Amino acid sequence: MSTNQGGTATGNENLIAFVFCSGDAAGKERLANCGSCKEAVESGFLRDECKNGCVGIGSCIEACKQDAMKLVDGKIIIDPEKCDGCGDCAKEDVCPQLLIRMIPRDATNFIPCSSKEEDDDRTREICGYGCIACGDCVRACPEGAVDIIDNHAVIDYDKCVGCVSCTVKCKKKIIVDTLHDLTALKEKVAFVRCSGGYKPNKKYQELGYEDCCDVVNNVNPKDYDLCTTGCTGLGNCTRVCRYDAIHVVDGTAIVDPDKCVGCKDCTYACPKGLITMVPYGGTKLVPCSSTADYEDKAAVCDSGCIACEDCVNNCPNDAIYMDEKHAVVDPEICEDCNMCQYMCTRYVIREQVVPESIFLQREALGLTEGE
Repeated sequence: MSTNQGGTATGNENLIAFVFCSGDAAGKERLANCGSCKEAVESGFLRDECKNGCVGIGSCIEACKQDAMKLVDGKIIIDPEKCDGCGDCAKEDVCPQLLIRMIPRDATNFIPCSSKEEDDDRTREICGYGCIACGDCVRACPEGAVDIIDNHAVIDYDKCVGCVSCTVKCKKKIIVDTLHDLTALKEKVAFVRCSGGYKPNKKYQELGYEDCCDVVNNVNPKDYDLCTTGCTGLGNCTRVCRYDAIHVVDGTAIVDPDKCVGCKDCTYACPKGLITMVPYGGTKLVPCSSTADYEDKAAVCDSGCIACEDCVNNCPNDAIYMDEKHAVVDPEICEDCNMCQYMCTRYVIREQVVPESIFLQREALGLTEGE
């Protein structure tokens, strides 16, 4: 990316202004009657107010000749289409807090905070979007593009390649990522077609195995009365996931759909082919891929599909079918009616729950619904 980390520019079409503050800090109502941002800053701050945040008076709006800035509920909103990168708003006599900086127009990752507060608890009290300088984003960045400066994370746009690592790792979820907008519904995420791997996992660990491929190549599960198709729980999938979206819980790999970005790396890592891509929009899912007969399946797993076909026979949309002795839900037909879950006597069928909003990134960036 091209860059200018701070300072000013004159009509540089490669740059755009960005306010390094979410605009959510306490104190703005008290300062609302000040004549300028400089006057507000010089008046001082109370203990429960952010000393480094936007004061919300709007001196930058007056300085902008392109009418690219507006004040909405105490937050400065910049119209990227109108901003010509001149840098007038970023001057110190306009923004005394030095919160507006010129960054590459093609930048996609932003950390909207400039707090210098050293106390994590104080930061949390003052602003819900305040950076607590935990350093998780610094350690996660594969390009070394993030650093902690004056107790808040800063992106070096000369190094940033626009990946999602810092966004996913941020424990406060304040980092805005417009390239991989995690507030939007992803088309598909990974799903593990097994829910009962605790018995195999325990046995494979006792045998000294640490790799899923080694188990598949060297162990016959039938010798130990184990499921032949289930998850080994040794974590080959977790080791390739760059987004901390898949973990082994009670011997079975489980995907966190909120963190999964649909990269498919885990599907290639699983030697048993248990991980598949499913719609993120919310459907019913059957976490079982066993092809064994009913008696054999019931003997080795308490949570496997026994192919009773109750779900198939009672689905009002014919969205469920049997595939090699286990049920499969067709997401294109499923209307999420819950009938299959009601009919399943083993409580095998799962529902993928999708939250209305993820990480609150849109609010941090100042976007309105539909943008």
